[in-house]
Amino acid sequence: MQVGFVATMGALHDGHLSLLKRAISENDRTCASIFVNPLQFDDSRDYKAYPTDMQRDLEILNQYGCDMAFSGTMDTFFPEVDHPDKIKPIHPGPYAWDLEGTYRPGFFEGVATIVDRLFRTVGDCKAYFGEKDFQQTLVVKYLSTQMKFTGINIEIVVCPTVRNKGGLALSSRNQHLGTTQIKLANQIYQALNQTQLAWRSSIRNRNTLTEILQTELKHPQISIDYAEIRNPEDWNSTKLKMNDAIALIAVRIGGVRLIDNLRLNQP
Repeated sequence: MQVGFVATMGALHDGHLSLLKRAISENDRTCASIFVNPLQFDDSRDYKAYPTDMQRDLEILNQYGCDMAFSGTMDTFFPEVDHPDKIKPIHPGPYAWDLEGTYRPGFFEGVATIVDRLFRTVGDCKAYFGEKDFQQTLVVKYLSTQMKFTGINIEIVVCPTVRNKGGLALSSRNQHLGTTQIKLANQIYQALNQTQLAWRSSIRNRNTLTEILQTELKHPQISIDYAEIRNPEDWNSTKLKMNDAIALIAVRIGGVRLIDNLRLNQP
């Protein structure tokens, strides 16, 4: 029996449901987890402010035909320890050292540590993740290759980013944005599109593409953590001439941190 698995932190939106629908369509049984993982928050205020509505989420999962949902506490996921500080972190691998890793210290260790435990709970499965968190997909792919040495086979399926009508990538954190801020946040996708247009006009220099991306994001109410160009197939390459590229953005608007990306060579 093939199992599909969708790991979430709850506050489900259409992005999560796109993962769930695909998992249901490709597997015999589908399960989802709902757990706001404190290990991946570097700011306790962000953790406490994260939106939660377990009853709503369970009703949605049931409505869409998810066969099983599970949650837990730090104690249930890590019964071998009596304090979070004693949990042995899982090394997140070679894709975690910069971008999100720089601006959110310990984030990917926290992700790898809980995802490792979730994968061990579910066992062999196809696990579905959204491309919006592109760097995270690289980390969980690395994790899945390491788990094969323990006899657990996890196939990672990366699904396209789901956006609103203005292009803003769906995120649980969008709930904290006001109407004016959402309109401003749509500028993120506009910046990605302009950079993609430059790519389509045969611009292949990393620095030039980066300058275009950052210029398109400039606004007094947008604080940029990073806006960079990477080779998605050779993540740590520093070559200026690109033969494949992804534009990655992290910004803060009204105190809300938003991330997004776009493969520049996609149709």
